[in-house]
Parts: sequence; structure tokens; C-alpha cells
Amino acid sequence: MNAELIFRQKETRDRFIREMVVWRLSEPVTGCSHLFKYRFYFGTDDGLCIVRYDNERGKGDHKHLLSIEQQYAFQGLKQLLFDFEADIKRTMEDR
Repeated sequence: MNAELIFRQKETRDRFIREMVVWRLSEPVTGCSHLFKYRFYFGTDDGLCIVRYDNERGKGDHKHLLSIEQQYAFQGLKQLLFDFEADIKRTMEDR
């Protein structure tokens, strides 16, 4: 499977890390119907994962909100970014 990196961004601010990585694939990851492999992460610099979106082989598109994992309905990269940012905001407001 060929992969082309199309986006990578990492920011560290006030002990929080926000990293987004997207690759374009030649064929979908098992469990997905699109040609993207992605990992969007938001957490603390000491390792606490607060929000993570990814699509692992076999699991497909899903997200982690603190310790809760749930399926995610992928609707494109713009919507993925919007949903990721909204979950960060919501989760941080609840903390």
C-alpha cells in the first residue's frame, strides 16, 4: 500500500500537544471506505490523551474522548478537522 503524506502539524502550548497527520493511500485501510489514513491527537505533555481521532486497520474510523472509544462517521477531511476541534473544546470545557 502506497502512502503520501499530505498534511502534518504539531503544536505545543501550555503543556498541551495538538498533532494532526494525514496520508493519502492507494487503497482504503481495512474497515474504511476512503483513501485517507489519519491520526489527530490532543493531550498533555505528560501523556494524557484527551481527544484522539484515528483509523486503525480493522477498527476503521473511530475517536477517543478521554477513556471512551466510539465509532466515527468519516465525512471528509474538513469535517474531520471541525469535529476534532469541537470535541477538544467540549472536553476541555467539561474538565
